[in-house]
Amino acid sequence: MSEDRSWGGNWKARLYERVRERGYDSLTAFAETHPTTSLLELAEKLGKDDIAAVQVFSGLVAEAERSRRLPRLVRGQLVRELAETLPNGWPAVMDDANRFKVAVAISRWGTYTPETHQKRVEQAKAALRATPPPPGWRPLGPDDELLRTLLPDEEA
Repeated sequence: MSEDRSWGGNWKARLYERVRERGYDSLTAFAETHPTTSLLELAEKLGKDDIAAVQVFSGLVAEAERSRRLPRLVRGQLVRELAETLPNGWPAVMDDANRFKVAVAISRWGTYTPETHQKRVEQAKAALRATPPPPGWRPLGPDDELLRTLLPDEEA
């Protein structure tokens, strides 16, 4: 992908134009129909050569802030990271290779967490390490019961 092409012109307008072309009112609605799809794959679905993953995430954060649904977005990003790194679910055996995969998934999750939620995500990461989910756990969306326990919605 040419980075110049992704960032050229009015990329926000281009991003939302692509979302509407696919029949969605919002980027969030588009992303939620693909809850286990990585940001990179979402970007490719919207414009393989001129939409970047970070642009998709930026748009998702803006929409989540406006709708006061950042915790749901943050949970959704963990779902995406786990699906990419642990496609068969939480490992039954925590050997070195699986510890590394888990570390990669939750570390990447932290990099895609808005500053306002970093502390809560660090607490959730600690909880996952202290009490791992059952083997095979594979959340399919941001409303997964365990995820909602780890990172509940904010009070309005």
